[in-house]
Amino acid sequence: MTDGTKTATARGKATEGKAANGTPAGTAKDAAACASAASGKDEERGRLIEDVIAREWHQFQDTDNEGGRAACQGDWPTFHAMRLSQFAPWPVPLLASYLSDLEDADRTGRNLVAEKYARMMESTDPPAWAERIAGRIPRINAERQTLQERIIARQVSWAADFRRRYPRLGRGMRRLRSSEDAPDATSFETYLRGELGTWSDRTLHLYATYVDDLAARRRNLTRDTIEITVRLAGFGSLDEAEAAQKSSSEDRR
Repeated sequence: MTDGTKTATARGKATEGKAANGTPAGTAKDAAACASAASGKDEERGRLIEDVIAREWHQFQDTDNEGGRAACQGDWPTFHAMRLSQFAPWPVPLLASYLSDLEDADRTGRNLVAEKYARMMESTDPPAWAERIAGRIPRINAERQTLQERIIARQVSWAADFRRRYPRLGRGMRRLRSSEDAPDATSFETYLRGELGTWSDRTLHLYATYVDDLAARRRNLTRDTIEITVRLAGFGSLDEAEAAQKSSSEDRR
């Protein structure tokens, strides 16, 4: 999940981590119901979501981490919960397109998850990017970069708005902007840029249309995604989860 929130996983109890460690995984059916209970496509969406998450998890297992295998690579429940929250709002054609990207990558030996993290290093570790990575992954042309940056600007704005409205939940999110990146800390903006850079042109254009549609309907994708996360964690609303963050902070004093 790109925003990476801190959420209370049981009423009155909070856990911390960029992937909201401990959040109940729930099921794709549960998340689809949260996202669009009346869509009539919950079953298809659920199947696509589970297929996408399974393929991402497989690629994540084959991703080399500097300093050895990362602890999160063995944490399937958290990985599942966070990716489930991200994909649950997506329309079926977008899910199907991204699944096709993952299937194509598996057939050709390309690892989109590893590439996502590699692309982030252009901002988090520029010397390593220039020396070891830049010449080894597909270049992004100017037209595509313009489209990506338009999407990123919209989503950064949504994330900033969410932080203002839900400051306690917002404190558990990633740093917001690439200007805040460090070798050991990746911002929301940089994470999203890395992820978008791995998708096919088809998937990117479908995603751009999806984001534009949300904006036209005055939706906020960060809000929608985190609302699914907290509902899967057992809360009735974002307001309830926000209040639980305050209660948990007080309990730890």
